[in-house]
Amino acid sequence: MQVTFHPTFSISQLLLLYIGRIEACKEVIQNAPVVPSHEFQFRKLAHVRSAFHGTHLEGNGLTKDQVEKLIDAGGRTGSLENPIALAQRAGITARERDIQELLNFRTVLEWIDMHGSTSSSFSNLIRTRGPNQDAQEKPTYTQDMLKHMHALVTARIIPEDQIGRYRTQQVVVRSAESGEIVYRPPLAMDVPAHLDAFFSWLNSDEGRSIHPILRAGITHYQLVAIHPFIEGNGRSARALATYVLYAEGYDVKRFFSLEEYFDHDVNAYYNAILSVQKHPQKDLTYWLEFFAFGLAVELDKIKSQVVKLSQDARLKTKLGGTQVALTERQIILLEYLHEHEEFSVQQANYLIPLVSPDTILRDIKDLMDKGIIEKMGVTKGVRYVLRK
Repeated sequence: MQVTFHPTFSISQLLLLYIGRIEACKEVIQNAPVVPSHEFQFRKLAHVRSAFHGTHLEGNGLTKDQVEKLIDAGGRTGSLENPIALAQRAGITARERDIQELLNFRTVLEWIDMHGSTSSSFSNLIRTRGPNQDAQEKPTYTQDMLKHMHALVTARIIPEDQIGRYRTQQVVVRSAESGEIVYRPPLAMDVPAHLDAFFSWLNSDEGRSIHPILRAGITHYQLVAIHPFIEGNGRSARALATYVLYAEGYDVKRFFSLEEYFDHDVNAYYNAILSVQKHPQKDLTYWLEFFAFGLAVELDKIKSQVVKLSQDARLKTKLGGTQVALTERQIILLEYLHEHEEFSVQQANYLIPLVSPDTILRDIKDLMDKGIIEKMGVTKGVRYVLRK
């Protein structure tokens, strides 16, 4: 069977608006001062949200609190962790399959974190050059990569002979509410041809000329539409779409979770996907608007948090707009200053218990050396304020 793939969509005013918002938020997040010392916390929260909502979308019964406890108890052992032992360590009771799905989802998130860049050994870099442009490295996306992601998200939850392998039987997609068939994916025998056509487009000059956000949205939709596996299609599609964002410069410090946006209104998510199938020309515009809006919403939320932690425009101006690596103790002091305008050594000792006074004094001196705070008063009346 000969198959070609050329996505149909329009660059609507809404798409331009959402991509503009994404670019603006991305710029703020990547250049805000103080952010480096909070990266671990932001990424952990993003992982918890992605893992919870990404599995909840598929009917997983774990609560968000349980997911956080499991992640805290699990370290980075991935899908090889024993689910029952992990549940006991986390102090929760849950279905073994639910825990395994969470472990699998976290494993694929960690894989994307590790490999989602053009320096990845999995990317098989190629060199491209446009008119009046310097050569740039671009990742090549492969079906082996898709199969690997599927293997990660389905480990221990589907039969071994289905893991990382395309389906050999016909499947249908039914409505969760009515049970009626809402979509019939391609015949099993045609799956390889459809995937060949899609990946050829994704790696082509035509495909690479499209904005990465749209490429990620198209990737998400097309893999769901082809439905190459018996189970795990949604998770695999979202994983590869996230990988495309990361590999093409839109990881945005890995602070966001598109899964939370999708899970917030599951019906809207599936209806946006089905809108393509219902359109006579299989037009992707509405789906891409939905996808881009979700990313804009996520990044706008993160941007607001980052701006607050950056100690507003006064601190940004003082730091010349550069990022400054601070300790968690120093962050606590700056957040207190943001609310109360000054602190004393005694207050600092109270704010940061179980740490020696000498350590706190060193933190305060380091903040002064970096030009972030200054000392006011003398002897027992000494207090510290943001430097003006």
